[in-house]
Amino acid sequence: MPGASEHARKVKILNANWVAGTDGGDGQFEVMTVTDDDRTDAVPVSPASITALIALTQAGTVLVWDPADRTLIAANVVGTMPWTESQ
Repeated sequence: MPGASEHARKVKILNANWVAGTDGGDGQFEVMTVTDDDRTDAVPVSPASITALIALTQAGTVLVWDPADRTLIAANVVGTMPWTESQ
């Protein structure tokens, strides 16, 4: 896919964990991705980032995880690409 490394793969599972912080604090979020080749990665994210990420998952986007530079790509935000169609 354009702009990604050869290691980039479609996300088939995305989970989010939240660990409580101090009373009244935001706590800490972590996102776990499982790609179509069954690779698993986990990265910490801010509360603002998790809000945006959840919105993208609900918008019908195709998510792609590129572990080479720890980039989550959201495709099909507007329109579709041939490589995002179901195989």
